[in-house]
Amino acid sequence: MKSPVLLLSLFCTGSLLAQPATTPVFWPDKQGPTFNGMVAEADAAKLPLEWDEAAHKGIAWKTPLEDEGHSTPVIGGDMIWFTAASTDGTKMYLYGVNRHDGKIIHHKLLFQNEAPEPLGNPTNNYAAPSCVLEPDALYVHFGSYGTTRINPATGEVLWQRRDIKCRHFRGPGSSPVIFGNLLILSFDGIEDQQFTTALDKKTGKDVWFNKRSTVDYGDLDKEGKPTRDGDMRKAFCTPSFTTISGKPLMLSCASRAAFGYDPLTGKELWTFHHTGYNAAVRPLMQDGVAYFNTGNHLVALKVDASTQGDVTGKYLWVREKHNASFSSTVIVGDHLFQANAACVGVCVNLKDGTDTWSERLFNSAGKMFASTIATKERVYFFSETGDATVVATDPTKFTVLARNKLESGMTSSPVEAEGDLYLRTKTHLYKIVK
Repeated sequence: MKSPVLLLSLFCTGSLLAQPATTPVFWPDKQGPTFNGMVAEADAAKLPLEWDEAAHKGIAWKTPLEDEGHSTPVIGGDMIWFTAASTDGTKMYLYGVNRHDGKIIHHKLLFQNEAPEPLGNPTNNYAAPSCVLEPDALYVHFGSYGTTRINPATGEVLWQRRDIKCRHFRGPGSSPVIFGNLLILSFDGIEDQQFTTALDKKTGKDVWFNKRSTVDYGDLDKEGKPTRDGDMRKAFCTPSFTTISGKPLMLSCASRAAFGYDPLTGKELWTFHHTGYNAAVRPLMQDGVAYFNTGNHLVALKVDASTQGDVTGKYLWVREKHNASFSSTVIVGDHLFQANAACVGVCVNLKDGTDTWSERLFNSAGKMFASTIATKERVYFFSETGDATVVATDPTKFTVLARNKLESGMTSSPVEAEGDLYLRTKTHLYKIVK
């Protein structure tokens, strides 16, 4: 018979072996390790090009999911994390899935809501914001319904906030972002509830609050009340960060205006007004130029230390048609690749905003919600119908490298770790391998 000491030793060793690793962090944010949709160069050659569910080609595993969610997974170590919610929004969950075998490690009920506001549309759901991940912390956000910090090693809740209020009306959409010791949240609801706020990421306590400075949304009726129930004040955009002359800058797009903020203090540095609303595409920055999808236009704005105050109209160029409205874009070299809601893919010359090609991406009908990811050679586009088209990054011609299909459609964006793709559809989570 084994001694009690040996039995305890074996128990502890087995427990340690059973605990999935949480580092390294492969895909920390909805737009990946560099926050712009680009796959790490070390993994680019390993990415699968073709898969076929009907032929069982390239499918390492497939895990069924309950409830619904647009949120994009994040990946650290052995674990994939994402959120889900009941259709009526009364229950909100966190999933933790082992990326090697697809087994569900955590399916944790985080928040319960007695009377969530109806979405009033068939597009959004109550689990649209994505998580953001660090080696020792997972930040989970459901908009005004709750924000929490989770220990990714155990699934333990470290702090939570349920008192940051906003009437989303169409449901929450903006994802949290990390800057230094701050967790920054965007709330662009209806009425007068358009603001950004920063929490101490370790404690969840308030650090700064900044109300959007937009005054005229252009939506008042004769009685001075917002038309369309305030829908034209909504936005779903997640901010981006860059550095200008050694100082940090946060790029944030809201309804009717876009902003540059100091992320340390929340101070507004500059703004420009636009005619769009429901902005959802994350801003990009390259070579001193910021690219904003406003909900209808793509705007190129030169940003430097002199960019201050109201910079409306001071653009390098404005692209007025066939722009992405839901799916975040990628920049490869001197070109931006995007897809509009009707699934038309466009390669845009960053010098002047003109098309170099514009082609329909999928044979089936549907919309495009999932963001694109890219390597230097390929761009991956995913449709809500389950179709995936891989296109060469050649700006001179539209070249399809592969067309793929899954049984259920995608509104969540694709993610990658060590060369393998992880795709969340409306019904399942997949691991796609080469």
